[in-house]
Amino acid sequence: MRCELCGKEEKNLKRAIIEGAEMRVCAGCAIYGKVLPEEKKPKPVVIHTKKYYGKDIFEKMDKEIVLDWGERIKKARERKGISREKLGAMVGEKTTAIAKIENQELRPSDETAKKLEKLLDIVLFQEVKSATIKKAKRKSLTIGDILGKDE
Repeated sequence: MRCELCGKEEKNLKRAIIEGAEMRVCAGCAIYGKVLPEEKKPKPVVIHTKKYYGKDIFEKMDKEIVLDWGERIKKARERKGISREKLGAMVGEKTTAIAKIENQELRPSDETAKKLEKLLDIVLFQEVKSATIKKAKRKSLTIGDILGKDE
């Protein structure tokens, strides 16, 4: 590094206040000001955090909401003679939310769907069957295949 006062190339520069300015200077120029003690660089703090491996939310998904939930909710509500306002109050949702759920513009939360199932005596969830995917066995591609030669 270079001395900020004389420009001399030196490895170990000292911090000094010369004429009110803090500078990095060589030992020869340090006599013109007040040498400051070297700052000890703090050791980097290494924080070991435990890795959190979240739960797979799809692992326990054995049920999913039916495709025509809005129609089922609306028919059941009308069959019971309950208004949207009253149904909303019963399940803790706003009237506009109930309207959007019935029009299938809003998917009800699982909690709300369970409340609606219980109040309206309907089924909104269906069992999900896990699908297994089989890989087709493939032969590796050869140069003869590319050139179009028959075996």
